[in-house]
Amino acid sequence: MISGLLEVLGEARYLGFLGPGPVDDHLRHARAFAEAATTSAARPPDVFADLGSGGGVPALVLLDTWPDTRAVLVEALGRRAEFLVGALARLHWSERVEVRAERAEVVAQEAVNRERFSLVTARSFGAPAVTAEIAAGLVTPGGRLVVSDPPEADPRRWPADRLAELGFGPAERIGVDGFHFVIIPKVAPTPPDRPRVVGRPGKRPLW
Repeated sequence: MISGLLEVLGEARYLGFLGPGPVDDHLRHARAFAEAATTSAARPPDVFADLGSGGGVPALVLLDTWPDTRAVLVEALGRRAEFLVGALARLHWSERVEVRAERAEVVAQEAVNRERFSLVTARSFGAPAVTAEIAAGLVTPGGRLVVSDPPEADPRRWPADRLAELGFGPAERIGVDGFHFVIIPKVAPTPPDRPRVVGRPGKRPLW
């Protein structure tokens, strides 16, 4: 692990950006995220997007694991976005990582980011319908969405027919080091009106 990363994550924990639990648990979860994200992939992605990057988990750990990978970190809350910008400067990663202090719906509809990413990650970003709708605008066909999921399997969280409407194939659930994830492949282009305008995916979820 690169020098300074553990210190950055500790600061994020102190500021309340990581949620409860010791830093080591968040670090283990992020490393499991990296393993899940490269399942069935020949190599790490050239560029990925992380939704709701918060205190930098899993994004900063993924960047540490994949030193040649670039990223866009999407974080709508100003204080957290500012923290991420400072963390990237301290870790000397500013040249390969962009922080977008913007709503993810907006980023997903920008021409420069539309279906650009071979990997999109999400940890505690939102409900399944919200995460899938927004991520669909970012994942390129042939890419995948990887989401942290609860321990209890529930097929109602990721219905195949509704995912198909967004251009996704069926979700695959996997476990890594005691943590649980879903991997959702992008198999077709997403309709141009998805995601919907800011706030609509959360207020009127597709399922």
